[in-house]
Amino acid sequence: MRMKLSVVIPVCNEADNVGPLAREIQAALVNHQPFEIIFVDDGSTDGTVAAIQAARAEGIPEIRLLEHSQRCGQSRAVCTGVEAARAEWIATLDGDGQNDPADIPELIKAVTAGDESLRLVMGNRTTRKDTWLRRISSRVANRVRGGLLRDGTPDTGCGIKLMHRATFMRLPWFNHMHRFLPALYQRAGARVVSVPVRHRPRTRGVSKYGLSNRLWVGIVDLFGVRWLILRNAPPIRIRESLPHE
Repeated sequence: MRMKLSVVIPVCNEADNVGPLAREIQAALVNHQPFEIIFVDDGSTDGTVAAIQAARAEGIPEIRLLEHSQRCGQSRAVCTGVEAARAEWIATLDGDGQNDPADIPELIKAVTAGDESLRLVMGNRTTRKDTWLRRISSRVANRVRGGLLRDGTPDTGCGIKLMHRATFMRLPWFNHMHRFLPALYQRAGARVVSVPVRHRPRTRGVSKYGLSNRLWVGIVDLFGVRWLILRNAPPIRIRESLPHE
């Protein structure tokens, strides 16, 4: 099965990463047509926008650029890209270059081999290339999140994933929702699977996340998502009665 694909990358002050990342995506999907690459610039103050425009001018016509007038956060940037996407399926990548675009075809294989209920394929970074503090904090967060939400996903924070656009558009939107997509998709009745993916060290730019904007905000959101799951109404079957001829 050949699917139309949109690749959405939220970026903020990643001028040195966007060009190489765009070229890697193009190389990874050279045998997969059609596809588009959507960069969503979330209020960058460096040369990120110019670097994206330069990559497009250098011969990557699949690139689209969307710009936020002010910084809105990663979840809003993802939503902006998904809303503008033209394809049925959305692949997402972080803009820091730590996700390997060469893993996208493996996510596609998982969808094509699955059933119609599969609507989200999550990457699972089996070997993290982060600092020890980030590795430990992510491990603790995943265990706590998994224990409360029962989403069966070992790495919900992984930036590389493949998701069904129409299902995403029906999810309740809130800031930081990108960290809880497996539980939200399951709440919508969709099946979620995880596949191993590579993870690379950051070689350019500076991380935008630390304990202050990951841990404490995540705890509040975690209980909010738990409330959504507990308050979810079960799906119902609707039958339309046709008039007798």
